[in-house]
Amino acid sequence: MPADQGVTIVYTDGSCHGNPGPGGWAWAVPNGPYASGAEARTTNQRMELTAVLRALEALPGALEVVSDSTYVVRCFQDRWWEGWRRRGWRNASGQPVANRDLWEPVLAAVIDAGRAVRFRWVKGHAEDPMNALVDALANRAASRQVGERGQVDRGALLAADRPVP
Repeated sequence: MPADQGVTIVYTDGSCHGNPGPGGWAWAVPNGPYASGAEARTTNQRMELTAVLRALEALPGALEVVSDSTYVVRCFQDRWWEGWRRRGWRNASGQPVANRDLWEPVLAAVIDAGRAVRFRWVKGHAEDPMNALVDALANRAASRQVGERGQVDRGALLAADRPVP
C-alpha cells in the first residue's frame, strides 16, 4: 500500500469495566468522523475487535488501523489468522480461537476482500491525542451504555465528562 496516498488513518479502542462487564468500543479519524457503541456484558478483547470491525464497515477504501491492542495488531502483523484457518479455527494449542464470531467478519473485510488495510500499534495511555480520544469515547460508551457519532473535535470531546473507569 502506498505510504499515505489515499489511505485513511483510523484509531480504534475498546474498553471494559470488569472483564467481563459493561463494555464500549470507539473509532475515530483525525479531523473526520467518529463512532462509538456499547455492550452490556462483554470482554476487553471483544470490544477491541468490535471497534476495528465497525471502522471497517463504516470507512471505505484503504485504511491504516492504529490500535493499542497487541491482540488485534499482532494477528495481522504475525499472520495468526493463517494458522487459525489452516487448523480449522484452532489456535496453536489446539483450542478453539477466542472471538471467532468477530474475527471471521474482520478477516472477510480485510483478507478475503483483498482490501488495502495495514495495522499499526500505538502505546496506550502514552500521550497520543487520537489514542486518548478513542479511549475516552470507548470508556464513555462503556459507562453510559450508549454510543455516539459525529465529527472529531478533540478539544470538546476530551473536555467532556470522562467516565471513571
